[in-house]
Amino acid sequence: MKQLLFAILLVSLAFGQASNSTSSVPPSQATSPPIQSASAFAQSIAVDQQNAQKAKSLIDQAIQALGGAAYLHLQDLSQAGRTYSFHMGEPDGVGVVFWRFYRYPDKDRVELTKKRDWTLIYAGDQGYEITYKGTAAVDPKSLADYLRRREFSLDHVLREWINQPGIALFYEGSAVAAQKDCQQVTIMTSQNLAVTLYIDSKTFLPVKKSFSWRDPTDKQRNTEDEVYDNYRLVQGIMTPFDVTRFYNGDMSNQRFLTSMEYNKGLADSLFQASVSYDPNARVPAKKK
Repeated sequence: MKQLLFAILLVSLAFGQASNSTSSVPPSQATSPPIQSASAFAQSIAVDQQNAQKAKSLIDQAIQALGGAAYLHLQDLSQAGRTYSFHMGEPDGVGVVFWRFYRYPDKDRVELTKKRDWTLIYAGDQGYEITYKGTAAVDPKSLADYLRRREFSLDHVLREWINQPGIALFYEGSAVAAQKDCQQVTIMTSQNLAVTLYIDSKTFLPVKKSFSWRDPTDKQRNTEDEVYDNYRLVQGIMTPFDVTRFYNGDMSNQRFLTSMEYNKGLADSLFQASVSYDPNARVPAKKK
């Protein structure tokens, strides 16, 4: 990742001690290099502060463009639309209708198919899959993928990350994302989690979000991107009705919304579930 060092020189500068009368080096020459180094260090700190201030200003403008206080204080959302999955960048099926109910920060329910007979529920760090067979725990890999995307989601970054102690902000200049002129900003936590945002230079709305992570199994570094488009104003909040997700450069998912509502006061029961069967358990043979 492009890095700007925001905390350097933890070791104190070593200044030369005053020499005795037999020294051939004048004291003024002996002390001049450390003074120059201190000056250069102060300049670099000033540049880093200006860079961070520019990044913070762009993030503040993005939050205001999304709706300001209305965006920061939204409690839940209810949406419907159609979602499409891709494999290696190629369509995987014809898509499926969905209804989603989300309560910030960690309650999520997605109902799939026209009959709404396939449901996924995420509550805290638990995931459940409900079908005609019953309720099963979401498989560990799918759960890990979901929890990672939630941790790096735009809402979590703009509503939680930027308020954490030790957060670092970096302005990384102009860029092009989704064929739009953007300003690029990277946000890094004290745990070295980082997200890069591409903010529209004209509207200041987020156009793209990018982050990378290392797979604990094969140790490979993977990149996930999300592109936001077709913004519409809903209850004072600018909402992207088209969201495209990429995995290592290949399109992996697209969602197109047909409706969106905020702050309906979603019931707790929507996010409650308990496991009733194990899909991996062996079915006992029927007795003849």
